[in-house]
Amino acid sequence: MKRWLLVACLTLAAPAWAGRHCEEKPLTVPDTVKSMDLAKKTFDTLDASGAQVALLSRVGQDLSKYGLKYSHMGIVVRDHPEGRWTVVHELNECGTAGSNLYNEGLGNFFLSDLYRYEAEIVIPDAATQERLAQLIASRTARRLHEPKYNMLSYVFSTRYQNSNQWVLETYAAAAAPKGQVETRAEAQNWLKQAGYAPVTIRVRSLTRLGGRMFRANVAFDDHPFDRRMAGQIDTVTTVSIVNFVRATDSQAKVMYIE
Repeated sequence: MKRWLLVACLTLAAPAWAGRHCEEKPLTVPDTVKSMDLAKKTFDTLDASGAQVALLSRVGQDLSKYGLKYSHMGIVVRDHPEGRWTVVHELNECGTAGSNLYNEGLGNFFLSDLYRYEAEIVIPDAATQERLAQLIASRTARRLHEPKYNMLSYVFSTRYQNSNQWVLETYAAAAAPKGQVETRAEAQNWLKQAGYAPVTIRVRSLTRLGGRMFRANVAFDDHPFDRRMAGQIDTVTTVSIVNFVRATDSQAKVMYIE
């Protein structure tokens, strides 16, 4: 009984379909239990940390061929109006070229057919946490969201946006001097000056062609021509965000949940 009460409490904060794959593929009972156990461990770790806000990543798919582990990041807020430890994140609308921002409980965040049942938590310094909490509650977070989605969006273009890019640009608005970052262009300019460096993903030409022709949520036309032709795709990944936070915030803490 206690386990199912926990499941109910952890999954109430968002529409049931948000963050799921488009195809109907019910999770097995063992996978559901593992997802909820990960949610509970993450909840307890966040509660014990004393943090107000953190960056939270999950392993939604196998990206090992690109040298990556965690695929998707959101901003998790302790005292969110929709519930304790609510994840605010950008999600692609079911394989289309669009996206939206969602508020999800930890249960829903991890109930997404995970590749691995692991999580990464990044806790910035107290001042940045406070600013992030303020931004999430304001119009700035939505103003920094671009609904035209591209899974491999170019890091320094405002034409498209991927989910990790929204987290990075919102983090920039919180870490920069107050009032300096109000738009995506300002966020990207500040990130350049602060030394943010994307991880370059190598994508073969046939993969680029297939993505352009057959997937609405993948495009390459926002990337510099020479790097695109060389298969060098500079996009925002969770590891690049973590590296940047670690390099610019001496008080930042990184924790792993398994």
